[in-house]
Amino acid sequence: MPEAPAACLIGWPAAHSRSPLIHHYWLRTLGIAGGYVIEAVPPADLRDFVLRLSLRGFVGANVTIPHKEGVLALSQPDERARAVGAANTLWFENGELRSTNTDVEGFINNLDACAPGWDAAEDALVLGAGGSSRAVVFGLIERGIKRVHLANRTIARAEAIAKTFGPRVHPVSWEGIGEALLRARLLVNTTSLGMRGQPALGFDVARLPQDAVVADLVYVPLVTPLLAAAQARGLKTADGLGMLLHQAVRGFELWFGKRPQVTPELRALVEADLTKT
Repeated sequence: MPEAPAACLIGWPAAHSRSPLIHHYWLRTLGIAGGYVIEAVPPADLRDFVLRLSLRGFVGANVTIPHKEGVLALSQPDERARAVGAANTLWFENGELRSTNTDVEGFINNLDACAPGWDAAEDALVLGAGGSSRAVVFGLIERGIKRVHLANRTIARAEAIAKTFGPRVHPVSWEGIGEALLRARLLVNTTSLGMRGQPALGFDVARLPQDAVVADLVYVPLVTPLLAAAQARGLKTADGLGMLLHQAVRGFELWFGKRPQVTPELRALVEADLTKT
């Protein structure tokens, strides 16, 4: 009998990931014989590992920090991965290693689930200018948001993203956040601020419009200080755990042939694990 298909997570470090919990849940509930493991791969070994992925018995992989940019040159990236400048999912198609970025749809689908109608906003404010920010900005532009104000402590990084994505992206200095909040009907934090062990963002969400939606990509803690302040105002929110779950869907489908669902049971399972640790 052929061996059951298996996928892996490539990262350095990677032991903290909840991806195995998510994919094993779907394999079990869908009755699929398969596996998903963590592979801690140092940067110096990335090329060899990826080029020998199928020889190692894997049908595909997730990719996390610090390898999301590095795998682009080792695969055939799709439009999203090229536009974002990073890939988080690898799979084989007609014998060729392909790559994509499912952070885009993970972010957008989570917003759709948590705050239907969010895309009526004309102005969004995105905090941070790293790889996750690029995926968020790409998704917002693709969805039709007219103006994406992008704030970063080093404004040159925000300007570089604006140059990549065009005139709908407007760089904002960190000191200019207060002014940008007044017209932002969607606020997205892609920085690590608010994560457990990190300082909070430190600005007043009272400046946001009353119908604003607030999203935070941080999921430890589940309710960040930013989300708690937004909820206290009665604003709709979308947390980082929802994005983590939704970004995993397409990779699973590409590897194992069935499209899984993000269910309350799965969310509760991962929440319990996060709370425990």
